[in-house]
Amino acid sequence: MWIYLIGIERQFGRRNSQGDIRLYRFAPPDKATPVVILIRDNALGYLSTATVAPVIRGVPSEVRLGEEDGMKAPCVVNLHNAVTVSQGRFGKRVAHLSPPRMREVCAALSFSLGCDPD
Repeated sequence: MWIYLIGIERQFGRRNSQGDIRLYRFAPPDKATPVVILIRDNALGYLSTATVAPVIRGVPSEVRLGEEDGMKAPCVVNLHNAVTVSQGRFGKRVAHLSPPRMREVCAALSFSLGCDPD
């Protein structure tokens, strides 16, 4: 259940924020998979959707995550498959990325979209 309080969305008392890694269930038959919330914090409170990128294993060209990032096993954020999803379907928070790691994610997203200034 979502409660809207002065522009801040809360799900069961937890606030979503950029850099959170939350479980998300895509269309069946997919199982719940971790996703990184990419959208900026000040937009999350006003939107019912959020742009996320799935966390997967085995794609060497993406941003690598490990135990130091709060993950159970080595994996990567796949920015080539970023998608906008309903915030109401987020599951529990499994980790939160540090500002330096989030800068890596943003750089990889810029590259995957062809938004590099060079």
